[in-house]
Formats: sequence, structure tokens, C-alpha cells
Amino acid sequence: MKVRVTQIKSGIGYPLRQKQTLKSLGLRRMHQSKEHELNPQIQGMIDKVSHLIKVEEIN
Repeated sequence: MKVRVTQIKSGIGYPLRQKQTLKSLGLRRMHQSKEHELNPQIQGMIDKVSHLIKVEEIN
């Protein structure tokens, strides 16, 4: 299954680890979206920064 991850909140003021997670998801700025194949690694990253992103399923 594919998902579209969109950054909806800035990483400023959050721990470095969360900023690095956003970067590893390919998100550099607000309202930027990236598509990923959902696997356990991506799901774990999404769970860690769920308060900063929006996730949508892609058919």
C-alpha cells in the first residue's frame, strides 16, 4: 500500500530526533508531500512524528 505524507506543522521547537525523522521521510518544508510504500520502517517514522504530518492512503 502506498501513502502520501504531508508536513502540516514545522519541526522548529521539537527535538533533533524528530527533525531528523522528517528529513528521512523526505520532508523539508511546510505543505510538502512525499509518497512512500508503507512498510514497518516507514510506519514507525510516521508514528513518531504523527503530530507534525498528515497521512493519506493512495489507491
